[in-house]
Amino acid sequence: MKIHKGDTVIMLHGKDRKKKGRVIKVVPKSGKIVAEGLNLVTKHVKAKKQGQKGEKVKLPRAIPSSIAMLICPKCGKQTRVGYDLVGEKKLRKCKKCSATFE
Repeated sequence: MKIHKGDTVIMLHGKDRKKKGRVIKVVPKSGKIVAEGLNLVTKHVKAKKQGQKGEKVKLPRAIPSSIAMLICPKCGKQTRVGYDLVGEKKLRKCKKCSATFE
């Protein structure tokens, strides 16, 4: 996958269109990512102990990686990702500014 954990992405479609978020989790098998602040759903949590109140918690859910685009850490623009071979390492490359990053 071209998007890794810790990257900043922008959402291209859906209710959170044009919102940015940092990737928390990547699921390559299903081609999905979980980003904080994107695709939030409300979960109702029951009270665990007596006297404690139940609450509503907003949790991020997985989105397809195809509707999220990487934001380049160097130039700050949304970009497609290419690859460069540096020695024996395969580094990702920004298609706009040609900067390589891990």
